[in-house]
Amino acid sequence: MARIALTTRFRQAITPNALRSYLAEFISTFFFVFAVVGSMMSSRKLMPDAASDPASLVVVAIANAFALASAVYIAANASGGHVNPAVTFGMAVGGHISVPNAICYWISQMVASVMACLLLKVTVVGQHVPAYAITEEITGFGASVLEGVLTFGLVYTVYAAGDPRNGAVGGIGPLAIGLMAGANVLATGPFSGGSMNPACAFGSAVVAGSFKNQAVYWVGPLIGAAVAGLLYDNVVFPTQVPDSLTGVTEGVGVF
Repeated sequence: MARIALTTRFRQAITPNALRSYLAEFISTFFFVFAVVGSMMSSRKLMPDAASDPASLVVVAIANAFALASAVYIAANASGGHVNPAVTFGMAVGGHISVPNAICYWISQMVASVMACLLLKVTVVGQHVPAYAITEEITGFGASVLEGVLTFGLVYTVYAAGDPRNGAVGGIGPLAIGLMAGANVLATGPFSGGSMNPACAFGSAVVAGSFKNQAVYWVGPLIGAAVAGLLYDNVVFPTQVPDSLTGVTEGVGVF
């Protein structure tokens, strides 16, 4: 039975609808990474001392908020608008997406990120693609904790924004997700970069040729995403409620 179930899951991962969802993830992740990494490069171009200029932080935070909200919106109906391996991992842990589908989502997101950063490197001659890095004032463990907390907040917002029990949140859901991402960048950008997205960190690292502290942008976000999904589904808003309570009992949806 296990073999049959596994075979069925893999077959479901290559259906036309599944392939369309992978393409949607590729497109949305590509433009998200392009906008975020591009904003980092633009701020460095306009402000040579961008590292100590608060305006550069605001620029990157706004780019994160706008780009993520738009990316989630354009992919929502096709793939759920994950745009982030951590979000996909959190959904897989919560049982909202199968493991084979999640792996294909990851591949689409990672390839899209590398392609976006590569395009920036090829077209913007004379400027390096920046890789995410942690500041000297914080340790690798501390940066992982920060990224985990940030991603927890992001994925928790994704769960809430896609929960049909919240009523008419479909239109404002992507905006809420983008605003959470922008706020997180403002809070921790100078310390860990406020990535919250392993694909974005991976793509910029590949093109920049610097993998220093890359584990920070994987371990923290994946753990934070998993905790957010499990907490939302099983503790705060469980799909099954006691008979003494009234309300809708459907599971969380992804837009």
